Amino acid sequence: MSVTPVIAVLGTGGTIASQHGAGGVVPAVDVRDLVRADRAGSPVSGVAVRPRTVLSLDSSAMTPDDQWTLVRAISTELADPAVAGVVVTHGTDTLEESAMLADLVIDDPRPVVFTGAQRPSDAKGADGPANLAAAVACAADPDSRSRGVLVAFGGRVLPARGTVKVSASDLRAFDCAAPGLARPRIDVGALSPVSARVDIVTVHPGFAPDVIAHLVASGARGLVVAGLGSGNVGPGVRDAVADAISRGVATVISTRVPFGEVVATYGGGGGAVDLVAAGAIVSPWLRPPQARVALAALLSAGADHDGIAAFFAAGPVAADGA
Repeated sequence: MSVTPVIAVLGTGGTIASQHGAGGVVPAVDVRDLVRADRAGSPVSGVAVRPRTVLSLDSSAMTPDDQWTLVRAISTELADPAVAGVVVTHGTDTLEESAMLADLVIDDPRPVVFTGAQRPSDAKGADGPANLAAAVACAADPDSRSRGVLVAFGGRVLPARGTVKVSASDLRAFDCAAPGLARPRIDVGALSPVSARVDIVTVHPGFAPDVIAHLVASGARGLVVAGLGSGNVGPGVRDAVADAISRGVATVISTRVPFGEVVATYGGGGGAVDLVAAGAIVSPWLRPPQARVALAALLSAGADHDGIAAFFAAGPVAADGA
């Protein structure tokens, strides 16, 4: 006799669980109510859904400690051999970061699928029920095994690694900047590290380089530079980055451009070539939010410069097929 697969659904709040109120849209719906068949549309047949609340907040308020709490909750569910997969309902503001962290540290072939919504649960045409049903179906699908953490959203299934939020309002909120990325894991032991502080610096014309010095002085152990174009910053910023690196601050260069490989090409005193010469590491594919999560996890795990460089050098290995 076949055993009914159990899909654990972990709620963290976000728009999918939110309703309109006098003070704006806030999380108000428990995950147990989200998974009710009359809310989730057509239920997935032959699947037992097991909901549990982990957090209840807007994902813009998500802290690194909250993200580690979520990752530990996922691991707890996967410790149960009856669980065939895990779904996480999450706000879209930082979904790509939390999904990235889970993909970095969880080593299990069973599917972990993140989803959410662009419209609150009490809005006309709320997209949460369809996204949740799709995520449960994805987590219950044997073909989803060994694909890493996934994002089911807006009728698409994307690999977590490389996913970026590309619209603040469209129901297809996410895209993947680099499908099929290799998935090196980061060994963080008991999943309870002290997260190293890593800040993102977004460069623009007129950017004040002393911002970098301030971040270093206030305790940043790592920096991700969202550069112009293919990771370029300008001479003054280059000098500030070089000084930070000389003080032991690991620095990764990404771009504020959504798509395309970042390749150190330009010099001139502030191009990515100059940053690499100063000791910075290029992130060819991961955009700043996910690069920050990866660098923080690497530093928390004790990775040195060469280990960090090797991690970010891992590129696409195959088409994702999602």
